[in-house]
Amino acid sequence: MIDFVFQNPAKIIFGRNALSQLGSEALRYGTRVLLVYGGGSVKRSGLFDQVMAALQAQNITVWELGGIVPNPRLSRVYEGIEICRREQVTLVLALGGGSAIDTAKGIANGVPYDGDVWDFYSAKATPKAVLPLGTILTIPAAGSEMSYSSVITNENGMLKRGYNSVTNVPAFSIMNPEWTFTLPPYQTACGCVDIMAHMMERYFTRVPHVELTDRLITAGIKTVLNNAPKVMAKPDDYDARAELMWTGALAHNTLLHTGRIGDWGSHKVEHELSASFDIAHGAGLAIVFPAWMRHATAQYPEKLAQFAMEVLDVPQSTGNQTDIALEGIRRLEAFYRSLGMPTRLRDIGLENADFEALANRALPNDEATVGEYIKLHRSDFVAIYQLAR
Repeated sequence: MIDFVFQNPAKIIFGRNALSQLGSEALRYGTRVLLVYGGGSVKRSGLFDQVMAALQAQNITVWELGGIVPNPRLSRVYEGIEICRREQVTLVLALGGGSAIDTAKGIANGVPYDGDVWDFYSAKATPKAVLPLGTILTIPAAGSEMSYSSVITNENGMLKRGYNSVTNVPAFSIMNPEWTFTLPPYQTACGCVDIMAHMMERYFTRVPHVELTDRLITAGIKTVLNNAPKVMAKPDDYDARAELMWTGALAHNTLLHTGRIGDWGSHKVEHELSASFDIAHGAGLAIVFPAWMRHATAQYPEKLAQFAMEVLDVPQSTGNQTDIALEGIRRLEAFYRSLGMPTRLRDIGLENADFEALANRALPNDEATVGEYIKLHRSDFVAIYQLAR
């Protein structure tokens, strides 16, 4: 286990009556709020009106930045920064899932910064200050409600990039599983894959003696494996929805990262797909992660075999470590398919995509690599895309 510092200041307000605390919580940061949200679902459900009523009851003035799309765009971050500066906003409040929250994070970090907020995403600068940020979560998936990450797509080149900073952690997040009852099945499934991927990226480490976090990750993934079929069969199962929502927050709040170095290669491989073809991130991960696992098994099967046995209940009698790992991958893909997820590029019509171009976008430098469990060069990106065909 390596040295670590764990810090997560996010205040979680969870449950059926969580929204009742929004007004008083927001008022702690002033009376001028920018509300960042996505499509029309929050308005159709009535949640938008409830949020506005809670804020207006505290005499809070609200500016709106709506229409945030999946794989959120940098131009909307710029738009939000301009509103906040012009109107002297005191709190950025995201209503929705990871796209709205990541946009709000970019805005909150960009307002006090003298340069271009894209500097953070392109690793040219590190944020030092942040406008207070709150979230109202409606889609368990990205874990942005408690994470230190933000991912944005720059339309100039369609570059999808992320950065990690403690300034990205929201001051508070309000979470009610009832708000997820009306999510379309496909979106629910994408969220489940995303939650699992956040834990799997951390599970695959070469750092030894991380038994506790291994067991915590195993428990988290098994919770998704157990409850995802329940919500697919019965969308208004509050208890199952609550399990998924809370697991999603814990999956990406850095607790499961303590004492270890995660991989994150699969996310980098997937980001090029979703940036170039605008596919759902969870769907892309359902395709990429099993392919990455097959690629990694050929080099370092030990942890993959452990994952197969501890998480997917593959018996040790299956064979050697490679045999066990490959059976685990087959079981993982079967689970994804049971949720209606694609597991091959051909499932979404991308089997003939330009893999070389995608790899070059991700790693323009010949010597550059991503990933920790296994180091990925450009040729590895291409090999993984080919395995995913």
